[in-house]
Amino acid sequence: MTTSAPSVRLTQFASGGGCACKVPPGELEQALAGLPTGQATGDLLVGLENGDDGAAVRISADRAVIVTADFFTPVVDDAYDWGRIAAANALSDVYAMGGEPLVAVNLLAWPRDRIPFELAAEVLRGGADVCLQAGAHLAGGHSIDDYEPKYGLGVTGLAHPDRLLRNDAGRAGVPLTLTKPLGLGVLNNRHKATGDVFADAVEVMTTLNREAGHAALSTGAVCATDITGFGLLGHLLKLCRASNVSAVLDSAAVPYLDHARASLAAGYVPGGSHRNLDWVRPHLRSMVGDDELLLLADAQTSGGLLVAGELPGYPVIGELIASDAGRAGISVR
Repeated sequence: MTTSAPSVRLTQFASGGGCACKVPPGELEQALAGLPTGQATGDLLVGLENGDDGAAVRISADRAVIVTADFFTPVVDDAYDWGRIAAANALSDVYAMGGEPLVAVNLLAWPRDRIPFELAAEVLRGGADVCLQAGAHLAGGHSIDDYEPKYGLGVTGLAHPDRLLRNDAGRAGVPLTLTKPLGLGVLNNRHKATGDVFADAVEVMTTLNREAGHAALSTGAVCATDITGFGLLGHLLKLCRASNVSAVLDSAAVPYLDHARASLAAGYVPGGSHRNLDWVRPHLRSMVGDDELLLLADAQTSGGLLVAGELPGYPVIGELIASDAGRAGISVR
């Protein structure tokens, strides 16, 4: 951990930070419930119904297009790192569905009268470098003058239609694997409040989920999601409901970043993490305290994959089980 004082602290221009600024999952589901389109039929393989990481459309017998978009307010003060984090986070949606990103476009909102536009160029440079690392084309995009800075990508990827990783393909008796440690939400919130820089958190957030996605496919996994703004508990609940299963989590097996527990104890918990836990709590049976549950519900930015299956080299943190009377839920021990 280090303390830096950049000339412009980007996090101070945002009401939220990273994926913690997502609309709460309950409110989002209510808004989406009335939409008449986007349900998977015919060549639309994955639509709105199960909260997957992107949409998937079959374009041939052995090829499907994955489309997604993700953007958020600054999660760190360093403009270049923010661009890298936002790009890795957006690309993750494609990896989480078993695909490879093909092309991306920039999504940029910038307060030109409040923050020098030279910093926007650094954000875009960070995004471009991560797309280059992923082997995805970055071709144009869209920008607007906005009061609050925001950045991300719209991404198109390719996958085999019969090898998608989906929210609704979980089965009882399958272990759950997590590919990145938790704690990003509390560390990012502490960074925003104090300026403390957590290099390990930046490293985790800028690491592509490409290898984890490849590992999931190579082991024959068919069900996965990435862990972002709804936290581990929130994304797991969505997966369980889509698959009509429940889950048991071993809290002692869940990995955390250094300083995550200390940051929680010091009160650096994003509002999004509290909202996540409130949403999951009616479906939760727990043998651990609220501090542990808050970390499990912590709103992550560019977190890892949660895979229904065992991946060599990554920790198994629980398993999927049969639902009780058809009601999906999560037990934490």
